[in-house]
Amino acid sequence: MKTVVTTLMAVAVLVILAVPVVADWQEGDPYKWYQPPDLTDTGIDIYNVCPKILADDFLCTSPIPITDVHFWGSWKDDQVGVIQLVHLSIHSNVPADDQIPWSRPGQLLWQRDFWPGEFIVKGPIDSPREDWMNTNIGEYSPDNHNLAWQINIPYIEDPFVQEGTPDRPIIYWLDICVVAEGGEWGWKTSTEQWIDDAVWSDDGVNWYPLKHPETQESLDLAFVITPEPGTISLPVSYTHLTLPTTERV
Repeated sequence: MKTVVTTLMAVAVLVILAVPVVADWQEGDPYKWYQPPDLTDTGIDIYNVCPKILADDFLCTSPIPITDVHFWGSWKDDQVGVIQLVHLSIHSNVPADDQIPWSRPGQLLWQRDFWPGEFIVKGPIDSPREDWMNTNIGEYSPDNHNLAWQINIPYIEDPFVQEGTPDRPIIYWLDICVVAEGGEWGWKTSTEQWIDDAVWSDDGVNWYPLKHPETQESLDLAFVITPEPGTISLPVSYTHLTLPTTERV
């Protein structure tokens, strides 16, 4: 009996180590890639309800799985709806060329849909009045809303495993769209800009750069990818864990 109890305790410790303790991501937490949200009056939220896809690129220098993704956004006119599904995908990078002078997502490498219970909505977060934009219909509404939200996808059981190394870094693209009801959701711009513009698409094939509609400045999007190299958890989850059968002694 003592052996069985000891085994159960060991398995319980393994589960605690394997499952992330914190579902939220906060400033100062470890990360692999971070583009902070623009929560000032220069921030813009860009319509991101499927099939409107937005994507931004990031650099990988360590071959580890992407186990968490976190991003920020707002609802048009602060008319808060319900996110019913979050679709994520990872693509290879297609560099700018003579025909299309901007980088964009290429081959689909990984994708998954996340349903309620698999993502956490944190908010509202107060901010100054921010702008709203819907790309291809030419909609731009200054001072449209002042509430923001953080979407946490805290544990991806079938993660994409990156292949970049310090000697051979690889650029990937993170694509996001959501299914929403009762409001129009937008992905928030970032205070930082890395190399290329973020892009948008209505079909996942033709991609166009995101620019500020008035200044034509480059726009990037706000997101966090974790874990930081060296902090990855053991690949065990509650749903795939089989406890030993207790024996009568």
